[in-house]
Amino acid sequence: MAKILLVEDNEMNRDMLSRRLKRRGYDVLMAFDGREGVRMARSEAPDLILMDMSLPILDGWEATRQIKADPAISSIPVIALTAHAMPGDREKAVEAGCDDYDTKPIELVRLLEKIQALLV
Repeated sequence: MAKILLVEDNEMNRDMLSRRLKRRGYDVLMAFDGREGVRMARSEAPDLILMDMSLPILDGWEATRQIKADPAISSIPVIALTAHAMPGDREKAVEAGCDDYDTKPIELVRLLEKIQALLV
């Protein structure tokens, strides 16, 4: 069973997405801000990270940069999640180190395809 770290500050989004992922057999860990996400990436070594980009304390862009700069966890795939899909956001996510990018509201089938592609 793959372990996914969901870094999301919005309780409704966190609850909805974590329940849907658990129903599909994933082990879901949750962090509520970017700093906690980086700490949990180091301590829990998830198989994949779903990173909200608009987070308190440390935003998802900087949290991803820190994860990708740490050789111990840099190979963990990160999918950026953002509600503010603007032109250039995909490129900004890739520059920060994200392996893929998806928009909110989450279209679960599309997100699951991206998760499965990165877990192989």
